Amino acid sequence: MIRVTAPGRAGMIGNPTDGYGGTMIACAVKNRAYAEIEESNPLIVENNSGKRSLIWRNDFDNKGDSYDIVRSVLRYYRLYDLKAHIRFGSEVPVQAGLAGSTALLSAIQSAVLIYIGVKRHPYRLAELNRIIELNYMKCQCGYQDAYMTTFGGLNYLDFRGKEYYKELEKEIYATIEPLGSYVDELPFVVAHTGIRHDSGDFHRPLRERWLEGDISVVEGYREIAQLAREGKKALLSRNWDELAFLMNKNHEIQDSLCDSGGQNNAMIRVAKENGALAAKLAGAGGGGTVIALTLDPQRTMDALKRAGAEQFVELDPAGQGITVEIGKAEKIQSGVR
Repeated sequence: MIRVTAPGRAGMIGNPTDGYGGTMIACAVKNRAYAEIEESNPLIVENNSGKRSLIWRNDFDNKGDSYDIVRSVLRYYRLYDLKAHIRFGSEVPVQAGLAGSTALLSAIQSAVLIYIGVKRHPYRLAELNRIIELNYMKCQCGYQDAYMTTFGGLNYLDFRGKEYYKELEKEIYATIEPLGSYVDELPFVVAHTGIRHDSGDFHRPLRERWLEGDISVVEGYREIAQLAREGKKALLSRNWDELAFLMNKNHEIQDSLCDSGGQNNAMIRVAKENGALAAKLAGAGGGGTVIALTLDPQRTMDALKRAGAEQFVELDPAGQGITVEIGKAEKIQSGVR
């Protein structure tokens, strides 16, 4: 059996400029998605709630359920006759702004490729994640999640030159700079608010406005990207006051371009009124998770819990990206891209 895991992530600063040639700082979280694969005939796909057999070609069309990620991977590689039993699940809250869907995609795609004997370096895997998510899962997305769930850790990410989506072979790779070994403390609290959203619903109208040259979006995202570049220096020098100022500015611009939602903003206010120097959404917007820079984490956590936070997520700055455990498994051969 082959078992692959991939982490979720929390965006510290710079989001959501990863789809607009921007820069970001993001950190993996300890919650991970997993995929397991072993030989089986016919093809069986299993999530936490049950099994499903995919036999006919039309079974691979998206159905709007949790199996769509597997369907999308198998359609992309044209593995309609794959003889395998695929199991998958996740500890990452879904639709929460923590890259839960992309973490599953990273784990599933990597497991399938290893099973069929195909090697891909991590930059290629990250770009393949984004291609499948955008074109097969039909999710309007940037590049941050594809890279963070592949590489893990605490990273400064530079997406300049990737403003417009291209075919896979024409895409340049992002620059990813690991920072985890330089930072021995991260005074952050990450709280899932319980609000769920489809990130594509948030991204789509903003992408259209950006493509149309809406000056508020174009200049707003340019400024947010610059905040991340300044944030790298503040983070590495442990200048928490400066980093807090930059994070709060990030949220202010982000919220002005597309309302973050009353409940999300209420949670952000609660954090800032209870010890947090800064608080913002950990994802692109619309929901689900607040990241707070706080020097009094227990006070901030207690207040957020009273305000309705469903779950607290721990950052993992030294954590791995994709992990692989391989037991005995038959590998089949198939033409893939």
